[in-house]
Amino acid sequence: MSIIVITGIQAAGKSTVAQALAESLPTSVHVRGDLFRRMIVNGRVEMGPAVPEPGALEQLRLRYQLAAETADRYAQAGFTVVLQDIILGEHLLDVVNHITSRPLSVVVLAPSAAAVMERDAQRREQRGKVAYQPGDESIELLDQALRTSTPRIGHWLDTSDLSLEGTVAEILAHLETTARIV
Repeated sequence: MSIIVITGIQAAGKSTVAQALAESLPTSVHVRGDLFRRMIVNGRVEMGPAVPEPGALEQLRLRYQLAAETADRYAQAGFTVVLQDIILGEHLLDVVNHITSRPLSVVVLAPSAAAVMERDAQRREQRGKVAYQPGDESIELLDQALRTSTPRIGHWLDTSDLSLEGTVAEILAHLETTARIV
């Protein structure tokens, strides 16, 4: 069985795509990295601000390690795992190196900043979900960080004009080629 890591900035479509991808695979699991952040009841330090509070990076690393270990355990039990989280910059290599199960694929959802803004506005209107708070890094800054500081590993996919079905099909078409890490 394999592990597929899906990353991108907030409102890039990670959760929706990861769920649809997992549903298209037999014997699959969708590991949502953000659940490990939300498990912290008291003492949680959010990453949102451009300059995070002390402890935020420590908790982020713990979240990534727990998600990677959970993905490994499910893969060892015979599941194909779709691990989805916001994993930017050098953290992507850290997560890839922490995962021991193989084969391993990485998909970076990289819609344009304009497409992310539109999706974020739709989420606010339809579900009341607010991804970008005042004082947090902007969509443009996160998009720039994704494109300039995240290692160019795996399959980078501009989903600006792709449907959900088209995105899943594109991922499936590249799992054993450009998305494959090892």
